[in-house]
Amino acid sequence: MGILQLFTLLGALGMFLYGMNLMSSGLQKAAGDKLRNFLSSMTSNPFKGVLTGLGITSVIQSSSATTVMVVSFVNAGLLTLAQAISVIMGANIGTTVTAWLVSWLGFKADISILAVPLMALGFILSISKKSQNRNISELIVGFSLLFLGLSLMKNSVPDLGQNPEVLSFIQGWQGHGFGSVLMFLVFGTVLTLVLQSSSATMALTLIMLNMGWIRFDMACAMVLGENIGTTITANIAAAVGNTSAKRAALAHTVFNVFGVIWALITFPYFLKLIGFITSSVFGVPNPAADDFAVVVEKAADGTVIQTATQTSALYGLSMLHTLFNTINTFILIWFIPVIEKIVCFVIKGSKNKEDEAFRLKYISAGPLATPEMATEQASLEIIHFANISRNGLGYVRAAINETNPDKFEELRAKLVKYEEISDRIEYEIATFLNAVSAGEISQKTSVEIKSMYKIIGELESLGDSGESISRILSRRNIHKKSFDAETVKKLNGFVDLVDNAYAVMIANLTAAGEGRLNEIANAYAAEDQINVMRNNLRDEEIESIENERKNYQTSVYYMDVVSELEKMGDFMINVSQVLLKSQQKVS
Repeated sequence: MGILQLFTLLGALGMFLYGMNLMSSGLQKAAGDKLRNFLSSMTSNPFKGVLTGLGITSVIQSSSATTVMVVSFVNAGLLTLAQAISVIMGANIGTTVTAWLVSWLGFKADISILAVPLMALGFILSISKKSQNRNISELIVGFSLLFLGLSLMKNSVPDLGQNPEVLSFIQGWQGHGFGSVLMFLVFGTVLTLVLQSSSATMALTLIMLNMGWIRFDMACAMVLGENIGTTITANIAAAVGNTSAKRAALAHTVFNVFGVIWALITFPYFLKLIGFITSSVFGVPNPAADDFAVVVEKAADGTVIQTATQTSALYGLSMLHTLFNTINTFILIWFIPVIEKIVCFVIKGSKNKEDEAFRLKYISAGPLATPEMATEQASLEIIHFANISRNGLGYVRAAINETNPDKFEELRAKLVKYEEISDRIEYEIATFLNAVSAGEISQKTSVEIKSMYKIIGELESLGDSGESISRILSRRNIHKKSFDAETVKKLNGFVDLVDNAYAVMIANLTAAGEGRLNEIANAYAAEDQINVMRNNLRDEEIESIENERKNYQTSVYYMDVVSELEKMGDFMINVSQVLLKSQQKVS
């Protein structure tokens, strides 16, 4: 095999993988919110969950994308672990559609003939001003590249008939009985781990079988290995996720490993079942027969002519892929609670609840399969950020009311910690949004991300204000000043108004995330109440100073606290205004 031929084969494989990713990405962008809503709504029972996973994976042609999406949704609390397990089961069945497409279109017909004209159509759609047309163009170009890559792979594989020693070496692996089955299973697993795509490994397996390099039973063993190897994607996605995300990824592994175990135990009988169904349904030779062998014929120009045994082998392998995942699902769907208990036992929950409360909850599993869906995670994380910030206001209230110096210092330390937490959360959300923006995103997603940058900046400023109030109170204590009971009562009333503004802001964040924010009269009303009270408190305090009823320095500290609380109201109304502006742009 020449160096050029080797690089051509690698390039063709790269084209196949890139085409698969591009097609999947285009489909997900075109589906957008509909796909996300379908996933979150159609999982009320295990059977619906299986159908959901099957449907989505059949459409986007990537079980890895579906599984990563599911892990992220579990991470975000949008799906329970039991729901996620059922969707993953369906995704495993849905991914078998790829094998059938390749068998039918990639080998039986030369779809690459249509691929180049389709790319012309894709280019025309790519220069459209409508984002939906550009998404469809991505889908078309990805589909074309996928089958062009497959065609190039078929044509660039070496003719081992001219290299009998190489063919003899490969076929020598097949002469060790059940040991050969295990060897090819491991080979399929490792190849999928390297390529990070079970679809690409399946395509290579189909080519090896089509060229007569390996027997049908060895190809079946490789497919079983691919089902183990594909679980690594979800585990990578969940590696930095929360406990639920890790459990969902482990459930995917448990499901596939269990299936491979029963398939290996019943391997000879399972192959006979596959052979019987394939020959009965398609009217082709039985690929599991003892005397079955792939016959490879070539035309005068060297192109491979599809024979009945090649067709039978390809259909049989695709049938095994489908039947394996279908049977596995029908067995394990009744044991979802058991799988849930197993993964919960293996992956324990966090013992440090305080650390759990201050870490990112929704985007720590990394971006979703496409940027269009990642904004859901970011939106939920921002609401979580706002709730953490509101908790900080509770410590502001406690610090205002605290008269014991030691206890006050504890509260001050907490407010400093909350300021540091808000800085860290802002940075991590911004880093996530930067990663999302680096991909191909729609105009709608671009608008949403820009508004999110502004919102997290305002939320970070709320943390700064809380820490600033603690510094003001600390200076007051250093100068041995204190607020009288009436002043503390007024500040508590002002904190109540700020807390109400927090509730309004969080309600608006939630409404915007669900696409139902039409006006922000509630935010303006909350802001007006804060401004009116600020003005009244300031006027009362100035009058008290003029009448010498208050110490001037104490009044300065008091008014500084009032000013910082009023600033918090400004930051919160800014958030609602950004939300409304963004909602109007995308609607």
